[in-house]
Amino acid sequence: MIKIKRIYDAPSRSDGYRVLVDRLWPRGMSKEKAGIDLWLKDIAPSNELRKWYDHEPAKWREFKKRYFAEIEERKEALEPLAKKLKEGTITLLYSTKHVELNNAVALKEYLESIH
Repeated sequence: MIKIKRIYDAPSRSDGYRVLVDRLWPRGMSKEKAGIDLWLKDIAPSNELRKWYDHEPAKWREFKKRYFAEIEERKEALEPLAKKLKEGTITLLYSTKHVELNNAVALKEYLESIH
């Protein structure tokens, strides 16, 4: 099972394996408070793509297309997630305030499409 959660929300046991999937460390968040098991910044969108998208809803479809192409180029970065998925729940953590249109949502969609 793949869950998505904002890193500023309190960790819970039901989160399972907690993976931060942002390229940048979240502002104001200590590593202790974050309670992450893995920071997988290599699977986050490139800085160029992140800046281009800028959380503009009109760019969502194109963002996902470009992001999925980036993931395809570095599929080996997904190996830790694929392994943990076989063991149980993983929670993809993100920091943006945009709950429905963010890279964790896109990554979950990608992972579900290949499993």
